[in-house]
Amino acid sequence: MPIDIDKDVCIGAGQCALAAPHVFTQDDEGFSTLLTDPETGAADPMARVAAKACPVGAITITEPPA
Repeated sequence: MPIDIDKDVCIGAGQCALAAPHVFTQDDEGFSTLLTDPETGAADPMARVAAKACPVGAITITEPPA
């Protein structure tokens, strides 16, 4: 899975949803969740920006094997 959100680390800052609103949103409790399939979302260049914007590093984007 290319995009992983560690729900135990997420604090609900919302920076991911601001950086990549087509990929991330916040659930009813305010925590990050994906709007798209993890494979599709990882293709969005803003997903990487969102991962870097996360203040606690809760988002990981894994490169596909070569």
